[in-house]
Amino acid sequence: MGRTEQGRPRRRQKKRMQRHRRSVLAVSAVVLLLFVVISANSVSLKAKEEHYRAQEMELEEQIEEEKARTKEIEELSEYVGTDEYVEDVAKEKLGLIHENETIFKAE
Repeated sequence: MGRTEQGRPRRRQKKRMQRHRRSVLAVSAVVLLLFVVISANSVSLKAKEEHYRAQEMELEEQIEEEKARTKEIEELSEYVGTDEYVEDVAKEKLGLIHENETIFKAE
């Protein structure tokens, strides 16, 4: 009977070790799975970041173009209010000239 008493604790210890190994394997698998998922998401986020950076640069260029356009419009608005503009329109559209001007036309 000495063997059976000693055999039982060893069996229990073996079962505990097997359960422990399974637990360690399960935890390792979960950690590995989390690592893979996080890595995949990281790659996806980096791609999105590059896309957004390119889009941001494009929008900044558009903003600069619109600022330049706004400046041109403001300058044109100031020019439209001058006598010089009125004279230019009268010459181009209506064909009017000053009294002391001479017009030469090509034949």
